[in-house]
Amino acid sequence: MIHVEGLSFSYGSAPVLEDLSLRLPAGGSLAVIGPSGCGKTTLLYNLAGLLNPGAGRVLVGGGEVRGPRERTAVILQHYGLFPWKTVYENAALGLRIRGVPADARRRRVEDILEELGIAGLQTRYPGQLSGGQRQRVAIARALAQDPDLLIMDEPFSSLDALTREAHQNLLLSLWREKGVTLVLVSHSVDEAAFLGREILVLSEGPARIRCVLSNPGMGSEEYRRHADYQRVCTELRDLLKGAGDEARV
Repeated sequence: MIHVEGLSFSYGSAPVLEDLSLRLPAGGSLAVIGPSGCGKTTLLYNLAGLLNPGAGRVLVGGGEVRGPRERTAVILQHYGLFPWKTVYENAALGLRIRGVPADARRRRVEDILEELGIAGLQTRYPGQLSGGQRQRVAIARALAQDPDLLIMDEPFSSLDALTREAHQNLLLSLWREKGVTLVLVSHSVDEAAFLGREILVLSEGPARIRCVLSNPGMGSEEYRRHADYQRVCTELRDLLKGAGDEARV
């Protein structure tokens, strides 16, 4: 699904990404973790076509990414909701931009809002919602586009611990049910271990790949209780502290 070859990127004369190469199969899940400011979000923007590589290339679904792609959905850290639009209007925005007829748009969005448990909030505005509810609206807007690639930048960082865990469970369920390919940036070792079947560990900026950690046990809510989950969390902490090696695991 994703094939990155020798990706490098700079902001002016300041290099941010250096010679990154990776692959992710369709339906896979990749968590990206690394030190603050190392270039994680810049990597996501290159995958989404919001930035163009300075060197190398990014392919998604077999085609080179040269701009925003129709079936790639992006959820930003602070949700990107328009405060003057209702829940329904925010969730339907992508379909409206694409010219989907109003009746089809309404059916699609109402079904997704129902699935996410926020159907009763359609006429509210973002300022009238909790953080968890705003996050669900952002997810609804993304899913309404029927994406095959979902890219998320620290999606749950502003939520309290219990709400964050509930939304991690929700995302895991959606990933299993819809078969979407998932890429997310996280600062949380626990979250990366819970949601990433592959975990990409980046170095200090300019970012290089330190390790791609395989995490085949993820995929159920009970995984948090497994010894393998604790082992992966420990390995990630060691890698982020510089105690691990840089070999591909």
